[in-house]
Amino acid sequence: MAVGRARPRGEERRAEILRAALEVIAERGYRGASLGAVAERVGLTQQGLLHYFPTKEALLVAVLEARDQWDAVPHGEWRLDLLGSLVEYNAMRPGIVQTFSALLGESVTDGHPARPFFTGRYEAVRESFAAVLRAEYGELLPGGLTPEAAAPLMVAVMDGLQYQWLLDPESVDMPGAFRAFLALLGAGPGQRLD
Repeated sequence: MAVGRARPRGEERRAEILRAALEVIAERGYRGASLGAVAERVGLTQQGLLHYFPTKEALLVAVLEARDQWDAVPHGEWRLDLLGSLVEYNAMRPGIVQTFSALLGESVTDGHPARPFFTGRYEAVRESFAAVLRAEYGELLPGGLTPEAAAPLMVAVMDGLQYQWLLDPESVDMPGAFRAFLALLGAGPGQRLD
């Protein structure tokens, strides 16, 4: 007798499709990825794939949501040191970072199906980062910024480092550069960052 519950076959198949879709999008970008290519990768017909995800857009949003679930930290449990660990973790999985970055770049165009996802995600991330900064520094960071003013800067640094690292991983130490940025946040005006 098995202990615990096995995942139903439908959930396993959905998870398999999401992993395959992530791979196909990483290889071809969202616009170049087809439902047929994803279906073929998991041994389904395109019609069979549509049973699980009725449109390409539905599949894309499910991939993005699944990626966030894979990286999830329980709400309210982020700390500044965990953000540094997240950057280190991302440096070990360039394919996932590349897919996310490519979709993010594509999503800025009008009508892109991932635009609402990323808009909502960034709002939540800024709020979360502001809470992390408030827990670490209070209402003002040593440099005088409020947590709400510093949060978008932190997001910009993380994303900008990812793009630079993806373009030239030999020249950009993404985790090291992010640690340096965190040191800047903690330094007051005129403080040295040795």
